[in-house]
Amino acid sequence: MEETSDSEAREVEGEAEEEAGEEVVEVEEPEEGFSDPDGFVDDISDEELLGDILKDQPLEADGIDSVIVVDNVPQVGPDRLEKLRNVIQKIFSKFGKIANEFYPETEGKTKGYMNISDDWEIPEKQPFKDFGNLRYWIEDPDCRDQCSIIYESGDRTAILWNDIKEPVVIEERARWTETYVRWSPKGTYLATFHQRGIALWGGEKFKQIQRFSHNGVQLIDFSPCERYMVSFSPLMDTKDDPQAIIIWDVLTGQKKRGFHCESSAHWPIFKWSHDGKFFARMTQDMLSIYETPSMGLLDKKSLKISGIKDFSWSPGDNVIAFWVPEDKDIPARVTLMQFPTRQEMRVRNLFNVVDCKLHWQKNGDYLCVKVDRTLKGIQGLVTNFEIFRMREKQVPVDVVEMKEGIIAFAWEPNGSKFAVLHGETPRISVSFYHVKNNGKIELIKMFDKQQANSIFWSPQGQFVVLAGLRSMNGALAFYDTSDCTLMNVAEHYMASDVEWDPTGRYVVTSVSWWSHKVDNAYWMWTFQGRLLQKNTKDRFCQLLWRPRPATLLSQDQLKQIKKDYKKYSKIFEQKDRLSQSKASKELVDKRRKMMEEFHKYREKTIQTYAEQKPQRLELRGGVDTDELDSNVDDWEEETVEFFVTEEIIPVGDQE
Repeated sequence: MEETSDSEAREVEGEAEEEAGEEVVEVEEPEEGFSDPDGFVDDISDEELLGDILKDQPLEADGIDSVIVVDNVPQVGPDRLEKLRNVIQKIFSKFGKIANEFYPETEGKTKGYMNISDDWEIPEKQPFKDFGNLRYWIEDPDCRDQCSIIYESGDRTAILWNDIKEPVVIEERARWTETYVRWSPKGTYLATFHQRGIALWGGEKFKQIQRFSHNGVQLIDFSPCERYMVSFSPLMDTKDDPQAIIIWDVLTGQKKRGFHCESSAHWPIFKWSHDGKFFARMTQDMLSIYETPSMGLLDKKSLKISGIKDFSWSPGDNVIAFWVPEDKDIPARVTLMQFPTRQEMRVRNLFNVVDCKLHWQKNGDYLCVKVDRTLKGIQGLVTNFEIFRMREKQVPVDVVEMKEGIIAFAWEPNGSKFAVLHGETPRISVSFYHVKNNGKIELIKMFDKQQANSIFWSPQGQFVVLAGLRSMNGALAFYDTSDCTLMNVAEHYMASDVEWDPTGRYVVTSVSWWSHKVDNAYWMWTFQGRLLQKNTKDRFCQLLWRPRPATLLSQDQLKQIKKDYKKYSKIFEQKDRLSQSKASKELVDKRRKMMEEFHKYREKTIQTYAEQKPQRLELRGGVDTDELDSNVDDWEEETVEFFVTEEIIPVGDQE
């Protein structure tokens, strides 16, 4: 009798059962103690269980700038896949460490290329949105500027032409914005604020150009090139999805990147380079520079700067100025760093420093660092102005020492002068300085007894307004710094704001309802300080001039225009005379219109008269009577006499 082992017996039994058409399923019994009871509900979230791991979970948009997609990879099976991996790793490991790799597969082979149809399909045509000429206001024949005003405590917003006699309304809407408005840097867009986000408007009819959904938005900022917009909302931020600050693409309306933000006290959080290619953010002991359009860190790393207090981009170059306070025996320092090379252009060591403020001249030609110091034996603070000459070799530095407290400092926008308000009430003075080419800084002139706490230069330079805003009751002083003369002294009681128009011809002072609840109005002055208009609006809040884009003319062309000014002055003077009186302008326009209508009527009647000539000839037997001297031989001269009046004079009255 043949013996059979247990395993063989099980095999035989299995075969017999399979032949009988029954399926054998082996169920493994779970080990006791590791199974959940019936009705068990897991109430522990992934964040509680794996919070430290999930915080490092990569997002979909992370790391795109470090991903390599390899084309033309051959289709191979499992037997050759390892060899393919070794070849690709050998090629690309030269450029950095490979973090991970992925080979798409289908039916046991690498995918290779996608199946693309040989028949070309015409893409769907997208409708064109015509927003009109977004810069139409620059073509105004009278060279007027536009401004926006908000009144009725924010319920109404209007866009106005600045006319000498009175403003001309272009567009006016109720509840156009929920808080305030803002123009983009070149004046192309008007931004309005809403609970659900930001809307941009433009064109001749101020149609909606773009909108950005950011619930609870409070603050915005534009890149200087207007390509990007930054918005801040305290309501949207979460640990896993940073949305407190969002950077948007203005043209497409797409979100480019989100960032965390705990406070907006020092807005803007991100500061832009002059050309919009870079933007930077300061955190504790760190300066992070990002580049566009990837929105990723420049060179994938931040700058570690221990104790950094403040930084600022040059308005004319990709240069950052930042300062670091003293640390034990290490002095405070101001550093100028060029990007993207990160090369240090200049380092300036400073001692006994309490605080520094960075002030760039508009074109980036100069940097002024206001340095507050404490000195032994002297009570209070001593202030120095460290002037960096950015266009000169090795960036030399000049120092101006001030013996009084500083109230305000401001550079002339297009020049090399600066103004300083210093002293204490009531002995406040203003000093005008000139940075000369010979390496010296000259005090041009000082005026004492000033009632001012703010300095407002004309955008074109030369002219400046010193204003005592809010607590100083609106005192105004208009200066011409070409010869340092005081042109006029005036007052706009309780004025809260001063705004120059882009051309530097007019300046507006206003009392905002947001600051003061009575006497809300805005007044317009010439650059010389002559009052032109007083415009009172119910609960007036804000006036903002529409910026102009930079001129396309070269410096040589601008110089030539100034040189030929006399050639154009007669035209300008004639326009000025016409604009002096609104009535005369209306009368001239009316007469011009009547004359144009008369010429049109005359031309029409002459044409009709010429067309009817054949009919006249036919009626008159071929005689042309259109000319007064036609057929002179057929004329007959006839004299007609008739009684006009009779007067009888007595004989005695005759001489």
